[in-house]
Amino acid sequence: MSDVTEVCWLTVRQLSRALVNGEISIHDLVNVFLARAAEFNPASKAFIDVYADSARAHALKLAEQPGSGMLYGIPYGLKDLIDIKDHRTSAGSAVFIDNIASEDAHVVSQLTAAGAVCLGKLNLHEFAYGATGENALYGTAVNAYDSSRLAGGSSSGSAAAVAWGLSSFALGTDTGGSVRSPAALSGLVGLKPTYGRISMRGVTPYSWSLDHLGILSRDVRDCAVILQTLAEPDLADPGSTNRPTDHYLSEVDSLEDLTGRSIGVPRQFFYEHVDPEILSATERVISFLEKKGATVREVETPDLNFSRTVSLTIQMPEALSFHMPWLEQRAGDYGEDFRTGLALGQQILAEHYVRAKRLMTHYRTQIDDVLETVDILITPSTPIVAPKIGAVEVETEGLTEPVGNAMMRFTNFFNTTGHPAISIPSGMHSLGLPMGVQLVGKAFGEASLLAFAHLINSQWQFKLPLPKIN
Repeated sequence: MSDVTEVCWLTVRQLSRALVNGEISIHDLVNVFLARAAEFNPASKAFIDVYADSARAHALKLAEQPGSGMLYGIPYGLKDLIDIKDHRTSAGSAVFIDNIASEDAHVVSQLTAAGAVCLGKLNLHEFAYGATGENALYGTAVNAYDSSRLAGGSSSGSAAAVAWGLSSFALGTDTGGSVRSPAALSGLVGLKPTYGRISMRGVTPYSWSLDHLGILSRDVRDCAVILQTLAEPDLADPGSTNRPTDHYLSEVDSLEDLTGRSIGVPRQFFYEHVDPEILSATERVISFLEKKGATVREVETPDLNFSRTVSLTIQMPEALSFHMPWLEQRAGDYGEDFRTGLALGQQILAEHYVRAKRLMTHYRTQIDDVLETVDILITPSTPIVAPKIGAVEVETEGLTEPVGNAMMRFTNFFNTTGHPAISIPSGMHSLGLPMGVQLVGKAFGEASLLAFAHLINSQWQFKLPLPKIN
């Protein structure tokens, strides 16, 4: 390639093409990303651990055994909840600082079989409990567009690694928006598939009922490539679905004319107390879809004022049930905010948990019914742009709330329902920060969701500028 330093900004498909055409070797490609991580990780705080030696060794092995597939030789990063054999999974916590994985997570096995090269483990909010990504042990991953601001969380390092050009793509987890919110704040594409679509085996849990594994990438097609590899049933994971997968990559380009398609706009809740520039950007995306032939109609969703309470009533007892053995022995090693959350879990009665689970089913059915009338729903991904590091509260159009609540306000509900959702860039704020729009699809309708997202991502007039990193 004429300028190997530019490869860090290429999509997975572009990198794969460069490898196939002999423009760069797998070994050189891995070294480009490792060199960039060495240079910029101190500033970005994206990686917790960089696997330089094992990544280079893997690259050499792949070069000796030429393979095929778009992920062959592609470097990526893992949120440090996801096990990789003989490496630690700290979950961003002193509690698990010496936790060495005995085997690969199922998704790691799938990526390794596809020829992808793991560069290392990525930063996160401790045990994925929090939207800010602030971490007392490893520092806070910072936004590539403004280093005084958050990259988002809890998959903060996953977003920072891709946005800073340290990794071609990254895996994260999403329990309340922890893939989509960082994607929106960092100018990336963030996909949360349907609950159960990707195996969670080998991933440290936060809340079994709400945890989803997700993908952060540069464009929608990359998500389709990666999902095609990861979306296979895992009989060893009780939460994994046996629903057949679609041909995501071939179907991602299937939409051109939207005549006969319909877009649902849930204005109640999702369009309230939103930064005016984010709202305007979302409306421009809606207008674009309408010009492509789609019918736009307003839809009603359930009363969501208590949806976060329902989510917490499920999350915290489930988190407590997992952490109880360590909490009894090492309570002081937990961060204060997560320790407070676990204490909340101790106060939630079984009857409250069961009632919340019933409401979860009720919400899912109601959204299923709404999506019988439209093809997708569209909302802002977040009501705010990336907040300043250390900010506690934020005020948005008359509503003052904790920063973490604001960052997850529009994403959290679709973890409760389990529907697939994706955040894609919608514009640049006057502050020089990315904004995102969220699309929500039918359960197990990732192919259609990706097609809508790709249409916007590829044909809308807005093109996100690269961050000015020096």
